[in-house]
This record gives sequence, structure tokens and C-alpha cells, in this order.
Amino acid sequence: MGGEEQQRRRLAVALAAVLLLGTFELSEGEFNGDYSKLSGIIIPGFASTQLRAWSILDCPYSPLDFNPLDLVWLDTTKLLSAVNCWLKCMLLDPYNQTDHPECKSRPDSGLSAITELDPGYITGPLSSVWKEWVKWCIEFGIEANAIIAVPYDWRLPPSLLEERDLYFHKLKLTFETALKLRGGPSVVFAHSLGNHVFRYFLEWLKLEIAPKQYIQWLDEHIYAYFAVGAPLLGAIETVKAALSGNTFGLPVSEGTARLMFNSFGSSLWMMPFSKYCRADGKYLKHFSGGIRKDHHTYQCEQEEFHSNYSGWPTNIINIEIPSIRGFDAYPSVSEFAETNLSSMECGLPTQLSFSAREVSDGTFFKAIEDYDSDSKRILYQLKKWVQFLMYDVVFHQKLILRVLSSILPHKIMWSCRKVVRHGTITCSGMCFNAIFFRSYHDDPVLNPFTPWDRPPIKNVFCIYGIDSKTEVGYYFAPSGKPYPDNWIITDVIYEIEGSLISRSGNQVEGNPGPASGDETVPYHSLSWCKNWLGQRVNITRAPQSEHDGSDVQVELNVEHHYEQDIVPNMTRSPRVKYITYYEDSESIPGQRTAVWELDKANHRNIVRSPVLMRELWLQIWHDIHLDTKSNFVTKAKRGPLRNEDCYWDYGKARCAWPEYCEYRYVFGDVHLGQSCRLRNSSADTLLHYV
Repeated sequence: MGGEEQQRRRLAVALAAVLLLGTFELSEGEFNGDYSKLSGIIIPGFASTQLRAWSILDCPYSPLDFNPLDLVWLDTTKLLSAVNCWLKCMLLDPYNQTDHPECKSRPDSGLSAITELDPGYITGPLSSVWKEWVKWCIEFGIEANAIIAVPYDWRLPPSLLEERDLYFHKLKLTFETALKLRGGPSVVFAHSLGNHVFRYFLEWLKLEIAPKQYIQWLDEHIYAYFAVGAPLLGAIETVKAALSGNTFGLPVSEGTARLMFNSFGSSLWMMPFSKYCRADGKYLKHFSGGIRKDHHTYQCEQEEFHSNYSGWPTNIINIEIPSIRGFDAYPSVSEFAETNLSSMECGLPTQLSFSAREVSDGTFFKAIEDYDSDSKRILYQLKKWVQFLMYDVVFHQKLILRVLSSILPHKIMWSCRKVVRHGTITCSGMCFNAIFFRSYHDDPVLNPFTPWDRPPIKNVFCIYGIDSKTEVGYYFAPSGKPYPDNWIITDVIYEIEGSLISRSGNQVEGNPGPASGDETVPYHSLSWCKNWLGQRVNITRAPQSEHDGSDVQVELNVEHHYEQDIVPNMTRSPRVKYITYYEDSESIPGQRTAVWELDKANHRNIVRSPVLMRELWLQIWHDIHLDTKSNFVTKAKRGPLRNEDCYWDYGKARCAWPEYCEYRYVFGDVHLGQSCRLRNSSADTLLHYV
């Protein structure tokens, strides 16, 4: 037995060497020569990075104060005992995104910043994010310097991530350092909002390097991109968080959660938008470092006005307005209200409905401006109404002050020097500079409320969960309480496995998709990446658990049209969770695109899914092996890969999967399943996936 154990260890070492050692040459998206030395770069999602205090804050009536490097996000102990102090360290100014005068927080660094948000015996497992992912890397022998986390301040909008923290400059240096250190390109793993961050980085990179070197830089530094749970067309829950608050399980009231969420500039980054609307504009980077902006408009195709709900399953918002007044204040919605005048009496409430486009372009927030104090702030972030500040203009001093006081009620910094970065106005010989950040629609790098075309990376994998009950629409009404509790949700519309239902269980008319989302992001938004596939797609459906291939279904060369969903003609067993693969390696020479749909995979927990991690490792193992015969890893069979995958079959009184697992007791095992371990020849299993 000792010789077999030694052989098994040698095979494990050989596997790690195959994964990590050697040098490589890359050509046409394939590896030639020796084995690669890939690095993994993790971009976490919203609220998935620890924030630490960078101030000394004395908290009255509490024994717990904040000192430099103390954990802020997430320290549930201080949240419960000193919530007001905690909020000071979390909140940002809604107009210029500066910290509270008494406390500031900054993102932590390293893998520890994204593994557990609130480390502890009880709180650690509850706040675990990427910890299981890192454990898999260690089990497979990945070196410590091969996995790199790139945390960021998820409270900030993209423009300020670069302006305040130079985040995208640092991210570029991270890729270049990984190439020099490891000798190979990187594999990008992005989750949720991290996909929007990575998209912004790709657009920022276009302005940072010469156009002819852009694709070359991507080919040299990024081997594959895994987009996990990407809200490509936004997320509906963002609207709920902005209007009524979303506690995300924290011990705070919804009003407090709303105050905090709406102070973050990133709160609008995942707003739902229409797939039919795009931004026209060209941006040129000059050697002097300036950015010139040509004519920049946000335009929608005719299909947007001919289709219902902006292509979404239903209207995003249905809201009851207390009374009708002030049409002139928001003429963009007068046409909607006028249609209701014939059926309502003066002074009685009316209900208005808004699509995804009307949410993202500010129409909805303009409509409730008289009833919600947060609308001005949201409109300011969505659309910069102070565009003239970008130029040197001579105005009458009193007129300028009157205009600024209406759109920037505070935070005006006076200066007598010419400021180019933020914009300067000359008033009777006096100069002043208004502090503001670029709004989303006027961001010179990227308007995020536009659909994302396939990124120019050689290997792109889009992965998300489906068929979970997911919110797709809300009914709001005034609560009669003051801000921030002035709105209540009276009803919720869910999508569930191809149908729309209300919270009370009634069927709702609309345009449901063939599947539902992942409990957080609707299917319509997640599945947009299917448009990255070409005209011919191979589809495979297989059980998520280990299987012998008897329940695997395959459809080859399925025809696919842009902006049309692909619905495989395959059967399902009601008790089996499947993973459906959509794969295309022929539409774009030298590039591969794949979409993986995991049944019942939760949005927040998908990065901890053993099924996802198994498929990722098999795909990477397949890609870097010299004897690879196909473009994608085979789906014909899935056997146990780790000791944890082996278990005791009580019906047959033996370890399940006897060709892979055997009973081998080790001191400390407390039940039969723990004694089921991989056979010594299990390395042969990996050769099956080449």
C-alpha cells in the first residue's frame, strides 16, 4: 500500500506541474510547446470586498471605536453596537462621492479581502465569498502567486475608481506583472458587478494604449475571461434598493439600507436598461493626456418603441403617484399621465408604469421628483446637467451662482486658478471650480447603459444560474411616512420557469422568457451573452452531479440569430439539476465562446458551487494539455475528482463510483463516507477529459 500511495502522490505532483509549470507560446488562441503558466485574476462583485477604516473615530455611548485598519465592511459587531458610527464610515457624499468628514474607508487588498467579509467562527461561513474557490486552488496545487485578487471600492462609480484610486492603471499593471512573474497570460474570473468593472477596464484600455496595440495587449495578457453571474442588461433589485431599500440580510432597517445604498455612486451601475438603446460617440486620446469628445447621443432603435417593456418580461416599475401636478416640471412623462386623465378624478392617485429604458434614461426619476428627495441626486448621477462646466465661459456672477445652487446645493469649491480636469467658469475675473464626477450617460470612457458586444478576448465563457424564482417588476405606493421610508412595495412580479406570477400567486401577462433567472438577476439580463455566440452553436445538456453519460443530450450545429434566444429541444428529468453548454469555436477564427447555464444556481453562491469549480478546472486542464483533440472539454462523463466527491452508498454497502473511489480508512474518520477516497489510479480519469 505504501508504494501505491507514493505513486498516487507522484501523479498528483505531475498534475500540478501540468497545470502550472513550464513556458509556452501562444498562437491562434491555442497553446503550442510546453505547458502554460497561467495566472488567475479575480474581480469580485458588489459588496464583496472588505473595507477598512482609515480614520480615528470616537463612538459615543459605545465601547467600540474605529481606529485605522479596523474592519468596517463587514463588522457586524460594530454594526449592532454603534450603527451611527458605522454609517459614518460607510456613507459617501451623494454628489461628489467624498468620505464623511469624521471617517473614511478604503478597500482592503489581497485574497483575504474577498474570501470572508466578516471572519469569525459564526460570521465567517455566513459571509464567505471566494473562500471555497481559494481552497480548490490549494487542493489542486496552485501556487500562492498564481491567484491574484483585485479588490476595489465597490461604492464608487467607474470614473472615480480611476480618478481617486487609479484602479484601472493598477489593474493594467497587475496583468503585466503577472505575465512577467509567471511567464504566461491570465485567466479573468469576474462575478456580478465585477463584470461591469472589467468591461469598463477594456474600454479604458482603448484610450490608454495605441489602437494597433490594443488587441495585441489583450492576446498577450488575457487568455480567457469567465463572466460569472454577469448582469449584462442590469438587475431589477437595484430599483428596489434605490426606492425602498434592500438590507441584504444585514440587521438594519430598510430605510437605513436605502440611505446607505443611495449614497454610493455605484448604486446606478446595475440599473436595468434596454437592449435596443446605444450611445453614439467617438473618443480620442491625445498624447497630451486629454480626451476629446465628439457628438455624444443616447439613441434607441425603432424596435424599442414598437416592442413592449423594452424587451424585458414586464414593466420594471408600476408606481402610484399621490396626486397629479407639475406636468411642466417633467414634460417627458406628461404623455403617460395624459392618457390616464380621462379615467381619473382630480386629486386622486394615479398609477404610472415605466420600462427599463425609462428607468435608465431618468424619465422615471424625473416623474417622481416632486415626491422623492433622492430623485435629484439620481438624476445628477445619471445625466450631468452641468455640462457647461467643462468649458471656460464668461457669465454674470449672480446668474452662475443661481444656476449652481439649483443643481449643486452644496460642495462648491472656490478657486482662483484655471482648472481643466473638473471644469472652470470665469465670472468677472473670479474663477471657481465645481466638484463633481462624470455621470453615467456622459462618461467619456463608456456609457454602461448600452448592451455589451462580445469582448475581443480569445476565449470567453459566460456562466450563470437559471430557473430560480427571480424578481422582474415592482408595484410601489406612498407609505405616508417621511423619507427614507416614503415608498412601500405593494406587489412583486416574479419570473419562474417560463411564466410570470405576482407575490400573491396570480398569473401576470407579459413576455416571459424560456427560463427564469438566478434569484437576483433576471434571465433576460443574464442570457444576453448568448448574442456573443455565432450562427452555428453546439448544445450539450448533462447532469450537474457525477454521471456515466447515459443522460447526456447533444444537438450539433443549431442555427442561431442575433438577439434571438436559443432554446434547445431537450428533455428534463424533474429531479435532476442540469448544466447546459452552448459552444461556438468556428464563427470567429481563433476564438471560442461558450455559455453555461446551471439549473438552480444562486447568484450570490454560484462562486462557491462545486459544480462550477469542477467544470472550470476541467476546461483549463483540457486547454493546457498538449494532446487536446477538441476545442472544448468533453461532457460524455463526469467522475469524482476529489476525495470529497466520493461517498458511501448505503444501498449497496460500498463506496459509490467503485471505478473511481475505494474504501480507505484514515485515523480520524468519523463516518463511512469520510473513508471513501479516490483510487490511486484516479489521475487516469483526467486523461479522459483531454
